[in-house]
Amino acid sequence: MEWLIPVLIVVALVVIIGIYLWVTYNSLVTLGVRVNEAWSDITVQLKRRADLIPNIIEAVKGYAAHEKSVFENVTEARAETLNAHGPAEASAAENHMQQALKSIFAVAEAYPQLQASNNFLQLQSELVDTEDKIQASRRFYNGGVRELNTKIKVFPNNLFAKNLGFELREFFEVTDSAAIAEPPRIQF
Repeated sequence: MEWLIPVLIVVALVVIIGIYLWVTYNSLVTLGVRVNEAWSDITVQLKRRADLIPNIIEAVKGYAAHEKSVFENVTEARAETLNAHGPAEASAAENHMQQALKSIFAVAEAYPQLQASNNFLQLQSELVDTEDKIQASRRFYNGGVRELNTKIKVFPNNLFAKNLGFELREFFEVTDSAAIAEPPRIQF
């Protein structure tokens, strides 16, 4: 009968460790799915913005057809955004897109009749709305990445998380901080 108490203690410890591993694994899976969902939201919004770009180009082209290099830069930035895979590439593409959009709106500012065009104003409004949604999606994604990475790094999870196939994820960061140092000007 003396052997029963140590056996029960060992069995209880194994059960507790098993429950801990089960709960931790499920929470890591849940966080991983949340991060994947957030990344999908970002790509949907980037695609939505990329779909607006040709309409904006056409609206501005009608007034400033001689600004060929600006339109080419925007088209290249759009293609780069659509072909980006992962947060690092998307972040670099995002920086190029922001620069390209600034240049096309700088051209548009030179044409008051374009600024008064209902079509252009509607496209500009949709673009602002999409930019807001991209920012919200990025915050949601980065929050999910923060939670997942923290869960993977804390002790004792860090002892077995990688063995279970969980990897740290990249944040969607701005690579050119100078590009965001000055807030964009929007004039109506």
